[in-house]
Amino acid sequence: MESAKTLHGQMQRGLGRAARRAADEPGAGEYVYDCIRRDPRWDRQCETRGLYYARLMVDLEMPIAPLAEHLFDPSDQADPPDQSDPPDLPDLPDQSDQADSDDARVRLTLEVLSELVRLSRREAAVLLRQYAEEGTQWFDALDELIFLEDPSLAVGLDTLVAARCDESELRMLIPGGHNRVIEMWAARQPRIAEALALRREAGRARRPVSTAGERADRSEDELLELARRRDDGAIAAIFELGRRKTFALLDLAEELLPERPSRVGGAVCRALREYGPETLPRARAWAAARGGCEDMGLRILARHGTRQDIPLLMDELRVAVDRREWGDAASPIEGLGRLRAGEAAPLLKTAWTESTYAFLRPRILAALGRTAPHTAEAYTVEGLWDCEEGVRSEAVRFAPLTQETRIRLQRLHLDSAEEPGVRAAAAARLMN
Repeated sequence: MESAKTLHGQMQRGLGRAARRAADEPGAGEYVYDCIRRDPRWDRQCETRGLYYARLMVDLEMPIAPLAEHLFDPSDQADPPDQSDPPDLPDLPDQSDQADSDDARVRLTLEVLSELVRLSRREAAVLLRQYAEEGTQWFDALDELIFLEDPSLAVGLDTLVAARCDESELRMLIPGGHNRVIEMWAARQPRIAEALALRREAGRARRPVSTAGERADRSEDELLELARRRDDGAIAAIFELGRRKTFALLDLAEELLPERPSRVGGAVCRALREYGPETLPRARAWAAARGGCEDMGLRILARHGTRQDIPLLMDELRVAVDRREWGDAASPIEGLGRLRAGEAAPLLKTAWTESTYAFLRPRILAALGRTAPHTAEAYTVEGLWDCEEGVRSEAVRFAPLTQETRIRLQRLHLDSAEEPGVRAAAAARLMN
């Protein structure tokens, strides 16, 4: 990734400052294309860039032809799938550098095209549909067309879907709730109609009431024994222990969390979220001992710690920033913000600018607002252009009202591609 001091590096990070200065910088459009072609996200499961890059393309009046060249690059085009033999779905990408392989190579491009359609660049819909019909990762393109919920863009694709998708793939395509595209396809294709009916039936299914009652009747020792079996019943036992807020779950955490990540360990972490300040002594010990429970300890300190925990949280944040281990910065940032630790402001500003993990910025902005309110004003203004919805949500509520920010708030309010919560917050702010 490029330096955060450069326009290119700022675009890769999805920073608002890049979007604000792009129109005045020669070559900005090429940086946008490069970011779309070589997905710069640190975590593609959480971070969003599609709307950010689509808005830049609109603002810079950029053509979509280079995106077509990227999607249909001859070097990675396979023969169109045999409609009588549905292909396997690609594996989900991990957080490693996979920008030049399989669906990771085109996933962001498809997301940008979808957002361009929502921004009224209708020519992007033609390319998106063409890729759904001919592209290697056609399934992802279909998913984007369904997400757009515009039946006029998906007429006739039901035949392709019915021919290529097996039952598992059909279930994956059908979103929760009503969707006009799926319902149009279901009216024409019995297999899609059957998959839709099954999806709705599954949504109405409920667990038997007796299951919870049976767990509640068990003793603490019995629940601990079930939890240590590490099977499906273990998960239910762990949640029951958590519901009771028993300290035995803390002992169980010390057994399970040092092991490699597992469903059972994840269940322990989720159950411990319901605990409060009573867990602080154990959390402090975990964070200091580095024995495998330190992450959980830091999460507890972030939610419930007191001012005595500021030095530890500061040390953790300093190490994370120095090592550029942005995932480790989340809990210290949350805790220092909640405790209004003003000494954290310089590190927070560095993390805002340098972090390659955009999903961290909503926490940073909230923490800056609590630790250094005056300093935070400039970051809330920049946040109105940020790639992350969470940042924009915070920014529309707290950015100082100037001529520039009012214009930006007006655009966010009127932009049908923007998230509803951000649009509503922008409208409310404009009434002030």
